[in-house]
Amino acid sequence: MVSDPYGLSRVVGEPGVLPQRARKLDPSLPLRPSELLIDVESLNIDAASFKQIREASGGDPARIVETVQGIVRDRGKMQNPVTGSGGMLIGRVREVGPEHPAHGRLKPGDRLATLVSLSLTPLVIEEVRGLRADVDRLEVRGHAILFASGIYARLPDDLPDTLALAALDVCGAPALVARYARPGMRIAVLGAGKSGALCLAQARRSMSGKGQLLALDVSAKALESLAALGLSDRSLVVDATSAVQVMEAVRGATGGALCDLVVNCASVPNTEMATILSTRDGGTAIFFSMATSFTAAALGAEGVGKDLTMVVGNGFVPGHADLTLELLRSEPKLREHFAALYV
Repeated sequence: MVSDPYGLSRVVGEPGVLPQRARKLDPSLPLRPSELLIDVESLNIDAASFKQIREASGGDPARIVETVQGIVRDRGKMQNPVTGSGGMLIGRVREVGPEHPAHGRLKPGDRLATLVSLSLTPLVIEEVRGLRADVDRLEVRGHAILFASGIYARLPDDLPDTLALAALDVCGAPALVARYARPGMRIAVLGAGKSGALCLAQARRSMSGKGQLLALDVSAKALESLAALGLSDRSLVVDATSAVQVMEAVRGATGGALCDLVVNCASVPNTEMATILSTRDGGTAIFFSMATSFTAAALGAEGVGKDLTMVVGNGFVPGHADLTLELLRSEPKLREHFAALYV
C-alpha cells in the first residue's frame, strides 16, 4: 500500500490540500517511500505561463530567469501565480522509493519526462544553465520529486530530447482530439503552435479524408507553415480575442454550418467566446489552453444560448505519450516542422 500517493505530506501549512492547489510545497530531501527523485535537466514552461512571464519581464532574458527562480524559491514548485499553470521537465532518475509504482521498473540514470504539471511537482533549482525563450525552456541543474500518482514517459531513443519534450509537453491535446474527431466532421483548431499542429495532424488522421479541417491563428506565417504540411484544408487569419470576427470567418468557411468540433489551443486569454460561437449547436468545444477562464466559458455559453458540450482538456488521456510520439514518427513533415522550431 502506498502511504502518500498524492504528496499531501509535501504541502506546507495547509493540511488536506492537494499539492496543485497548495500555496507552497516542501521539496527538501531525503526522499520519502512513495516518491521518485529526479535530477532535473530541463524545464519546459507552459505557453501561457511563459508568455505572461516574458511580457512582465519586458522580454529581458535575465529577468525571465530571475522570475522563474523566484517563483520556485518562494513556492517550492514552478506554478505561475498569475496563470496558475506550470509546465513539465526532463531529467534522470536518481532514486526510486520502495513504495513508488516505478520501483523495480526504473533505475538510477534512466531518462524521463514528467507528464504531470510543474504546478504540483516539488522542485529545487540550483543553477540555470541556459534559456531558450523561443521554445519556453530553461536548462537547469536541480532536483524534483514525483509522487506515486504522477505520470511520466521514458524518453525515446529514436527522437532528440528537445523534440520529444516539445511534443510530450502537450501530448494530452492530440490524444483528446483522437477521442472526439470522426470522419465527416467540420473541425477547427484555434492556435497554430505545437499543440495546435499536433491536434491538426491527429484530426486529419481521424477524419480519414472526409470532412473539413480549419486552422485559425493571428499569425499568417504560422498558418502558412501548417498549410504547407498539409495539416488543414483552409487557414483563417483571425484574432481569437475577437469572438464575432472569428465566428464570421468560420461561418463563411463552412457555408454557415459552423463546426462540429472546435479545439482551443490558444496561449492568450479571452478566447472562450470565439471557441463557443464557432461551434454549432449540439457540437463540442475542447479547451486545451491553460489561459482559459472556465467561468467565462460557462457563463458565456449560457449568455448566448449556445447548446454545446464543453470539454476541459486536463492534459491526461491514457496512452497520450505513445500516441503523440507515434504521430511524429509516422508524419515526416510534422517531425521536420517540430525539429525546425524546437530542437
